[in-house]
Amino acid sequence: MTSATGIYSARMINQMHQDGAIISAQPFDADQVQPASLDLRLGTIAYRVRASFLPGPKTSVMKRIEDLKLHQINLGDGAVLERGCVYIVPLMEELALPKGVSATTNPKSSTGRLDIFTRVITDEGRAFDTVPTGYKGKLYLEISPRTFPALVRQGSRLSQIRFRSGDSRLSVAEHKELHAKETLVFDDDAIVEQGVSLSIDLLGTDRGGLIGYRSKRHTAVVDVDKKAALDILDFWEPLHDRGTGELILDPDEFYILVSREAVHVPPDYAAEMVPFDPLVGEFRVHYAGFFDPGFGHAGAAGAGSRAVLEVRSREVPFLVEHGQTIGRLVYERMAERPDNLYGADLGSNYQGQHLKLSKHFKQN
Repeated sequence: MTSATGIYSARMINQMHQDGAIISAQPFDADQVQPASLDLRLGTIAYRVRASFLPGPKTSVMKRIEDLKLHQINLGDGAVLERGCVYIVPLMEELALPKGVSATTNPKSSTGRLDIFTRVITDEGRAFDTVPTGYKGKLYLEISPRTFPALVRQGSRLSQIRFRSGDSRLSVAEHKELHAKETLVFDDDAIVEQGVSLSIDLLGTDRGGLIGYRSKRHTAVVDVDKKAALDILDFWEPLHDRGTGELILDPDEFYILVSREAVHVPPDYAAEMVPFDPLVGEFRVHYAGFFDPGFGHAGAAGAGSRAVLEVRSREVPFLVEHGQTIGRLVYERMAERPDNLYGADLGSNYQGQHLKLSKHFKQN
């Protein structure tokens, strides 16, 4: 394995699997390895627990599960995970990372757009979605559907993992240099500092005024493994601009919105969206997070793609305005350029996207 600093490519992830650093009793699915990440698969059992937790030093996840377990569910034939409940599922993949290799995890794009809250836990873990260098052990996924009940099964893929060596994030100067060379967001007024700032589109000029969707309550179940199976209007209320460029977010409602800027991730880089500043407003943007090399890249049939935003208000109604900054796109170097880019012969669901719901809904 190369010692190059950066995010590991698909080739390097497959090599880690061959070398025993990624362990699974079942072979990888054909499309499980993405250009810069690996999808993680649910195992056979889900444990319904009383509360979320971090195990902490010298404590295993299973020990905490035994303390908090209400009951367990067999996922072999599929099972419905109910809204507002917390489940812990041992994943099919385990790790035996070499020294110097760490990992981070994130919900898949489709998971975030369904408002299924997920995060990975490790034995003795002190932080969610973080796998320390040299970690050897099992991986567990905390799952809590927030908006729709979700039908999952053994092998369902709700989260993804990235591997890296060293500190691969760009500095402020490097972000500015890369933006000047490659155009990271297509906006003449883009703010480029520790990442590239993104703002919200509440005009919908290129969509007939459609600015987003608000989820409906008391819907049917969403099968996370079925594409284009559901009617949008059974689950979502379309939202249109009425000439104000504003939207009041209702507490405890879930919204799908979109960035004003088109995003570009060059082939030798990956990116992650992070909150702009938790103090700027009373709302939370739940980011699915990872942007693969080639996202929005013209050479991979992208030519810029919008970032879809999963948004919730907190305790009070909150007014958001067109052009309000809501996040930063932070870029990292790849350890090597992937053989295949996002959107290029991969059947990628969200290349060239504008405002788009998850792949589970029939697109008009």
